Amino acid sequence: MTFNATELANLGIRNLSPYQAGKPIEEVERELGIKNIVKLASNENPLGLSPRVKEALTATLAGLARYPDANGFYLKAKIAEKFGVRANQITLGNGSNDVLELLARTFVSDEHEVIYSQHAFVVYPLVTQALGAKGIAVPAKDYGHDLDAMLAAITPRTRMIFIANPNNPTGTFLTSEQLAAFIAKVPENVLVVLDEAYYEYVPESQRAPSIDWVQRYPNLVVSRTFSKAYGLAGLRAGFMVTHPDLADLMNRVRQPFNMNSLSLRAAEVALDDIAYLNESVAVNDAGMAQLVAFCEKHELPYIPSYGNFLTIEVGSDAAGLYQKLLQHGVIVRPVAGYELPRHLRVSIGLKHENQAFIDAMEAIL
Repeated sequence: MTFNATELANLGIRNLSPYQAGKPIEEVERELGIKNIVKLASNENPLGLSPRVKEALTATLAGLARYPDANGFYLKAKIAEKFGVRANQITLGNGSNDVLELLARTFVSDEHEVIYSQHAFVVYPLVTQALGAKGIAVPAKDYGHDLDAMLAAITPRTRMIFIANPNNPTGTFLTSEQLAAFIAKVPENVLVVLDEAYYEYVPESQRAPSIDWVQRYPNLVVSRTFSKAYGLAGLRAGFMVTHPDLADLMNRVRQPFNMNSLSLRAAEVALDDIAYLNESVAVNDAGMAQLVAFCEKHELPYIPSYGNFLTIEVGSDAAGLYQKLLQHGVIVRPVAGYELPRHLRVSIGLKHENQAFIDAMEAIL
């Protein structure tokens, strides 16, 4: 009898393709022998760690021989204080990906359907397929969510709806009024998941009071991350605010140490570092204007973005252009896997990093 690992795997996993992250700098250096590479591929914060976080991490090193706080008491208390919720509404995770997957594993089975938008974050269909559930990809409207079509897609089997706002990889944005009207129409037995990884980059006057809505809608789930505006991508820290009963069920299956001591402490300090957060947003605004000006100068269509990236239409040979940019020492993100084969997604970097992309593009064009 021949050993066949595929036959041992769960049905949903057999045809699953693994998540493809942005190409690491070290990999490009090895493959192409290029130094001083600029990475604008993974929507990271170009400022690096804040000085306050660095100081806190240094102070935490002495205790790393001990297990971390499995319940994240101090970080939950800080989140509860900042966002006006109770600690028993909070679920912590190893980045927002972790809590999104945990939510799905807790409430979705192979009997259910999960709704998400075309061009939405690839983790939604990945986790849906892995659980054996049926994914319903609703065609996009102007590269963003068609909320009316998503409502129409709800059936008795629907268990969860994913909405990324702003959306990755398109950067599109739904207003507070649009979201409130949508949530009010969704049946209570269907969970609405607002994935707000890029929330802090939205102008304050336009942000939805989504966490406040959780008190009104027990089926609403709000996910946030520390990987973007807070600059902690490498430490993996995220959280979810839900009705306490949902959080209780998720915490029954959550791994007890899914956040380490460094990420717990860093996230706690980052929430209070308002100066760093404001600088991150200011750098992003300036960089966005820099890239938009380049696109308009060269008449390159782009998708207006509320995130820390810009998705640009570059033509039928987007894959070839991506490779040419690598030769110039600039890493961006192909998004053909998101059904955008003519586009490249470019993260906002520091001014000189954005200029490196612009110079490479002008040399190629």
